[in-house]
Amino acid sequence: MGGTRYVLRMRYGFVVTGSDPNLAVELAPLIEQHGWDGMFVWEGIWATDPWSVLAAAAMRTERICLGTMLTPLPRRRPWELASQTATVDALSHGRTVLSVGLGVPQEVEQRFWIFEDDPGRRTRAELLDEGLEMLDHLWRGEPFEYDGQHYRAARTETLLPAATVQRPRIPTWVVGVWPRMKSMRRVARYDGWIPNYAPPGASVVDAEQQAAAYTPEVAAEAIAWLRAERDRLGLADRPFDVVQEGVTTGTDAAADAAVVRPWADAGATWWLEADWSVPEERVADAARARIAAGPPRG
Repeated sequence: MGGTRYVLRMRYGFVVTGSDPNLAVELAPLIEQHGWDGMFVWEGIWATDPWSVLAAAAMRTERICLGTMLTPLPRRRPWELASQTATVDALSHGRTVLSVGLGVPQEVEQRFWIFEDDPGRRTRAELLDEGLEMLDHLWRGEPFEYDGQHYRAARTETLLPAATVQRPRIPTWVVGVWPRMKSMRRVARYDGWIPNYAPPGASVVDAEQQAAAYTPEVAAEAIAWLRAERDRLGLADRPFDVVQEGVTTGTDAAADAAVVRPWADAGATWWLEADWSVPEERVADAARARIAAGPPRG
């Protein structure tokens, strides 16, 4: 494959899984102090606002990336999300990351659909594509017009916000299902891949099945395809991240390195430490202990 390609070292983020915004803001400088490279918070539909939390975290940190894991873009108004993310990007002097996906289907999690009905995967995919296109325009701080199937924007020359600090846009990581090509082609156009896996021949795959079947060998195959596709699109010289989420002990460096190293060798560029099994009442103590132990660099 031709062109110049960025080779990125593995970086390490910590996902704060609890709901207390004060705790998340308290943890932000600890995450930075103990050598992590990013802090991520989850985004619900009726929950603590992650972008308010990240704005506060931006004022207490200097180095770490700040983002969500993840934002259901089809559920959001792109212009409101553009304002929130651009604000955090300005406050952090260009340390924001946006992670987006289709959102959880209604049949999987009713809690996310208490205010509206799920329009279906196809419609959510259309909303995701249009939302991503809109964000690219909205972050530039320039007049534009947009006329999509679901969104529109009339041109205006007044009260335009400043462009984002990061150009050409805030780095945007997109969920993609390997080996579903339409989903993966969407990923290839942006700045990072959050992997999902649908094993060929499997009719229904739940989260546990997906995690068990998705191996570093599968990841390497998908990453090779993404590199080739980005080369074809003329994007091979632009940074591109591959995210792997998981859990390590923080107490056994050799065992932790053995967990993370195969993913790095496969081409992952971010390890996100995320233990979603910790109950809310234990999140504070568990997070402080794991953060203090440092990233699983090996």
